[in-house]
Amino acid sequence: MALTGIEIFKLLAKTNCKECGYPTCLAFAMALASGKAELDACPYVSDEVREKLAEASAPPIRPVKIAMKEGVKTIGGETVMFRHEKTFFNPTIIAGLVTTAMADAQVDQQLANFSKLVYERVGLTLRPEMMAVRDADGDAAKFAALAKKVADKTDAAILLCSEKPDAVKAAADAVKDRKPILGVATPANADAMGALAKELGLPLVAKAEGYDALADLTTKLTGMGLKDLIIDSGSRALKQAFQDQVVLRRAALVPKFRPFGFSTLTCPAEMTDDPMKEKLYAAVFIAKYGGIVVLNDLSADGIFPLLLERLNIYTDPQKPMIITPGIYEVGNPTPDSPVAVTTNFALTYFIVSGEIEGSKIPTWLIIQDTEGLSVMTAWAAGKFSGDSVAHFVKKCGITDKAKTRTIIIPGYAAGISGDLEEELPDWKVLIGPREASHIPAFLKSL
Repeated sequence: MALTGIEIFKLLAKTNCKECGYPTCLAFAMALASGKAELDACPYVSDEVREKLAEASAPPIRPVKIAMKEGVKTIGGETVMFRHEKTFFNPTIIAGLVTTAMADAQVDQQLANFSKLVYERVGLTLRPEMMAVRDADGDAAKFAALAKKVADKTDAAILLCSEKPDAVKAAADAVKDRKPILGVATPANADAMGALAKELGLPLVAKAEGYDALADLTTKLTGMGLKDLIIDSGSRALKQAFQDQVVLRRAALVPKFRPFGFSTLTCPAEMTDDPMKEKLYAAVFIAKYGGIVVLNDLSADGIFPLLLERLNIYTDPQKPMIITPGIYEVGNPTPDSPVAVTTNFALTYFIVSGEIEGSKIPTWLIIQDTEGLSVMTAWAAGKFSGDSVAHFVKKCGITDKAKTRTIIIPGYAAGISGDLEEELPDWKVLIGPREASHIPAFLKSL
């Protein structure tokens, strides 16, 4: 049975050295108990204590670091079943697929499509991060050449997919600088694939059909000294694959069943030839616990909605997305340009600034601190009132930048116009549109 934070604390050195990254040993112990820290972070744990704390200190779902050409992504490490309980931390990796059965032109097109799928939204870069390379015919040299081509032409993390250890070794050697994920270990090849993963020090995908077979496989691999595993239940029908995701997550978190305490790989690319169904399946697995989702179709109209879904799911629901309050220049405004004001909810800012930019009317955009609330919510909470807006206008410095003494307020906050006029007697208050899409026409009409 797992130990409590206090029980763990009693076994620690109690130096409060902060070398683990936590301010006190008690804080570190609590993090260990909840699976958010690893015991190896403490440099003062004796072998005897380490043995006692082995179960309590291990995260329920082991985090695995995945290398891209530039930077590292992490999957796993989650501590709750449902996002509203706390939050989800490490977003699902979205992967494209190339195989040795594809013609060179088809591979080149797939890699080109992957590289184009980069979007800026609410100040973040959204994109798929991985390419899965599948061995379709057992030709080790061909498989290695394809992996090398992916490494040379993209910055993606690389997932090698073959059940032949010699082919995986050849491909891994070809792209060793990119630290690929190795796959696939099965009950039939577990000894050879496990030895290869241990030799190269790389993460390994373990695949078996049925919960008992999968538990036996991961137990065998961890017994070989492997820690960084990713599990594939083998299901390629949506209903069963969905059930597997829920069962594996629950088993890892609730009874803390160690053989299932790993992130998962899901393959909509192998479930259907219909691009629309493939995206729908991917949406299910992004919402329900997939660590990696492998897709064949990399069309922008299908990938972009998945990126937005992932962004929404893996945004902390207890922490609003905000930007720094201040004066923002949209389109190189002059002293005679219009002045508008809105809240510092990130989505509000980026939508409003985007519409202003699209209008081609240079504008001073004042962003008031509303603790990350949208216009309607901030107005209802009294954080976007005539008094607060007037106070911010006076202190933000806009009067030194703009000669204009007309300020545009959001249509949803029209009720603050009277108070704002009283607080800013030298200013004229204009009520802007309710919908951001109407901003260009409104600005052009001034």
